[in-house]
Amino acid sequence: MPTYGQSHFLPRALDSLLAQSLTAWEAIVIDDGSPGDDTARALAPFLIDARVRYQRLPHNTGLGNALNVALDQARAPLIACLPSDDVFYRDHLASLRAALEGDPAAVLAFSGMRHHYNRETDGQLAGVALQLVQCMHRRSALRWIVRGELESDDLERLFWGRLRARGAFIATGQVSCEWTSHPAQRHKLMQEPVGGINPFRQHYRVREPLRFHSTTGNAIDEAAQYRAMRERAPTPAAKDGLNILLAGELAYNADRVLALEERGHTLHGLWMREPYWYNTVGPLPFGHVRELPLDDWRKAVGALRPDVIHAQLNWQAVPFCHALMLATPGVPFVWHFKEGPFICLEKGTWPQLVELFGQADGCIFSSPEMRDWFDTVLPGLSTSKPCHVLDGDLPRAGWFGGERTPRLSAAGDGEIHTVVPGRPIGLHPHTVGELAAQGIHLHFYGDFTQGQWRQWIGDARRLAPRHLHLHANVEQSRWVEEFSRYDAGWLHAFASTNGGELRRANWDDLNYPARMATLAAAGLPMIQRRNEGAIVATQALSQRLGTGVFYESIAHLGALLRDQAGMDALRERVWSQRAHFTFDAHVPELVAFFRSVIGQAGKPGRPRRAL
Repeated sequence: MPTYGQSHFLPRALDSLLAQSLTAWEAIVIDDGSPGDDTARALAPFLIDARVRYQRLPHNTGLGNALNVALDQARAPLIACLPSDDVFYRDHLASLRAALEGDPAAVLAFSGMRHHYNRETDGQLAGVALQLVQCMHRRSALRWIVRGELESDDLERLFWGRLRARGAFIATGQVSCEWTSHPAQRHKLMQEPVGGINPFRQHYRVREPLRFHSTTGNAIDEAAQYRAMRERAPTPAAKDGLNILLAGELAYNADRVLALEERGHTLHGLWMREPYWYNTVGPLPFGHVRELPLDDWRKAVGALRPDVIHAQLNWQAVPFCHALMLATPGVPFVWHFKEGPFICLEKGTWPQLVELFGQADGCIFSSPEMRDWFDTVLPGLSTSKPCHVLDGDLPRAGWFGGERTPRLSAAGDGEIHTVVPGRPIGLHPHTVGELAAQGIHLHFYGDFTQGQWRQWIGDARRLAPRHLHLHANVEQSRWVEEFSRYDAGWLHAFASTNGGELRRANWDDLNYPARMATLAAAGLPMIQRRNEGAIVATQALSQRLGTGVFYESIAHLGALLRDQAGMDALRERVWSQRAHFTFDAHVPELVAFFRSVIGQAGKPGRPRRAL
């Protein structure tokens, strides 16, 4: 029985074991570093039974290692697993043993199971691997893949596949156990879009970089991606370096914050609970950020007394950052917000968002348009306190290295090749067909995103069978090499309806999509609709920097992209502006802003209510 933080489930599971019709068993309970001592207390009454043994690991090591620790102690010839949130029915062990005894060539027997409250399957559930609770296998020297090799919800990859190579798997055909469904199941914590690497990391308090691949997301190898960052020596603190508490979540490109550490500032981290997959929280896999404990964060912040709190970034972090602001009235507090005010309205966190802007000592907005929009929410906000503009999830400059790759259009069929990294927002299937008629290819990157856009892909392929191309996700280290093959890249395609009136602006109008930096890294002109007379953040920035391709129709776009001399000049312009899209380039101004907030925070007239 591997267990972690499931003391409320554990008695039910062990009671089902004690009720088995087969009584010749030994139970090895491995507590994989559960926080607190609730697991030990829940287990204590069952240790009276000599068949039950218990071992607690000092910290969480992962499912594979916990199972291997138990396997190393096992003495019986047959192995079954009872996760502490699952249940055996009375004849479960007996029926599995009978199946194995009846077929000496079989290496594993599996039962049917109840799942999702009241549904049943008489064997393996369609779409998922065999579950631990339904299996019994012969003891062998084979062991589970451990965290250092891979964390996955695919048990076939972690163990069953290698065991299957040794012999047959047989079914009892009997529903004899329950795979309990609840939000904290391991596979739910791992699977995007609600779960993912960040919910998994926080729940299990993982302290090291992960090699992670769920059945719904892209493979992530943090160990390789961040090895050089972790292995370098910490930067000595500068004489005038700031002690900065990063709070909330860091979204995409989280390693950007190392640009602050590399300039002699000391970084600490305090993170929101229950992140989404893209809400990066600590412990941060790239190191050089000192983590504060979640369990007693108020005391920890009080002991630290940072020079400034940099609270950020998206709507999920609003409740936590609001609580942190109210709990730290004596500490300069900067609120840095990106996405998005309209979601806060829908989720009911609008009051906290307004108070964050109203009571913070300084505010950072993701775009000038966002700053001006919030002045309609809190009139005079941007002139009443220190305010700054900085896109919240720009990547670090280190990912912008490397040489450009020859373009497909120059070396191939002479047609135009465009790219969309992420969701093809605003590009309807009929639009892809119109692009194909102009000899324009669309290369769609992101295998996880593609899984969510299957219908769109099918419709677009029927209209443009030769001009839609699907590609897997590309890591930051390959942005320049991979995306420079294309002639231009797509931002979100939309027709603004605000007519130049700021109060009518929506999120499309105010947002800087994260892909802007990805395209800029490769020197790609950014395709977007011409929205003359409207307030559109990407349009204003692209016009100021000279990085955009503005089209009025697909035919117009085709003419623009076929203007080779004009596009060559535009690509060089984007290449020359790449630094603007890196976090590093903005650090001096950001630090100066922090210092201005620190200088202003102690003045009268800026009280914050304490909890």
